[in-house]
Amino acid sequence: MSASNTLSIAPSLADVGGPAQPLITARDLTCHFPVRSGTFAPKKVVRAVDGIDFTIRKGETLGVVGESGCGKSTTARLLIGLVPVTGGKIIYDGQELGADLSLRNLRRGVQMVFQDSFASLNPRLTIEETIAFGPKVNGVPQAEALAIARDLLDRIGLDPARFAGRYPHELSGGQRQRVNIGRALAMRPRLLILDEAVSALDKSVEAQVLNLLDDLRRDFDLTYMFISHDLNVVRFISDRLMVMYLGEIVEVGPAEALYHKQAHPYTAALFAAMPSMDPDARTQVPPLAGDPPNPIDPPSGCRFHTRCPQASAVCGMTRPKVTTLGPGHQVACHLHDPNSGHPEATT
Repeated sequence: MSASNTLSIAPSLADVGGPAQPLITARDLTCHFPVRSGTFAPKKVVRAVDGIDFTIRKGETLGVVGESGCGKSTTARLLIGLVPVTGGKIIYDGQELGADLSLRNLRRGVQMVFQDSFASLNPRLTIEETIAFGPKVNGVPQAEALAIARDLLDRIGLDPARFAGRYPHELSGGQRQRVNIGRALAMRPRLLILDEAVSALDKSVEAQVLNLLDDLRRDFDLTYMFISHDLNVVRFISDRLMVMYLGEIVEVGPAEALYHKQAHPYTAALFAAMPSMDPDARTQVPPLAGDPPNPIDPPSGCRFHTRCPQASAVCGMTRPKVTTLGPGHQVACHLHDPNSGHPEATT
């Protein structure tokens, strides 16, 4: 049974807006987590994601990078409904979540692969039962759901005759992550969110899984949101990059363009911290010092100004505007706004 026939049993959401319509649009997307406090203490929140705007185009891979705690994973969980939205809008192919589109229908079009391949799987289900579970829950008869599972096992590089009846503890980390990818594909999604999906794998297995993801994107016309700390991996798989810092987006642009020249000082610091095999390019001075500020009480103005080597007085007082530097390249930094009042601003 071919992949196209089996996967059509579990239909995803149709292409409503056509190729010109972004698959995902986030407008002023916000997620605040309340913090426990005393009876008379003022209520505080963790500003995990604080009013961000971005799009994910159909068929592209959007890489998301930033330090731990910057809001990458929370943004991913917002897009699939694992954490509640505090404010803003999520628009899936022109349909607004909550107004035009239910969360149940959204999850048919958006699936997620997590970092911990073992914790993501039910240890009591065999591999084929794991992949078949989603279609069965959505009304596909068991025999057809198992046919989907076996077909997908073959597509992700696991021989159904050898692996269908195995349990998660009998597989390696790379094999388990392939199963997680197959389970996500069983719902025939259009967007696959990969949250550190290869970071727990050794390099040889990581390369195999990355090549598999590249093949699957073409075969199933997928769109990816790829979250990672490894900038080399992000460069390999991404079309565009989105850089986050303390719940905000500081820079977005084409992947290759950002790898050659970074506009935001934080983006430059991230790339400067990349390991190099060149002995003449050894890091002598840390590109970035100190820890990120507390997200409960973030700094005023530009949130990066407390660690930025090019910060001036205006950076601590005024939030930077988003400036367009080129096709698809935007940055939120006073250095690139000629009217910001920064002494080093470009004119």
